[in-house]
Amino acid sequence: MAGAVGTSMLGSLLVFTVILSLQEIYRGKLASSELFTILGGFTSSLLFLFSLTFIGNFQESSGIKSGWGAVILAEIIALIAASTVHRVCITTCFLFSAGLLYEVNKISGYMLSKTESKSKRY
Repeated sequence: MAGAVGTSMLGSLLVFTVILSLQEIYRGKLASSELFTILGGFTSSLLFLFSLTFIGNFQESSGIKSGWGAVILAEIIALIAASTVHRVCITTCFLFSAGLLYEVNKISGYMLSKTESKSKRY
């Protein structure tokens, strides 16, 4: 289990770095039109997802209980990255991040109930 946490943490950090680098390289293009500005907000929300994965895995490997603090920190990181592209990216990043957080919570609840049902069966 510890190996999977480390692999997930390293993978999310790597993808976060790649997305952030590409977002900064194409900052001018992302701010050039309305559609690209929305795309910039979406890429920033992906930064939220991968930073949340990294922070959650780091807290799990450190033995710290993760909670809303990880979500808030990941959101702040994503909003700062979005602010470097365009002001509208901040709003779209927040909205896309809220949607992603809802879906991650739903998937997490599903996986947790699936694990609990397996343990009750035996």
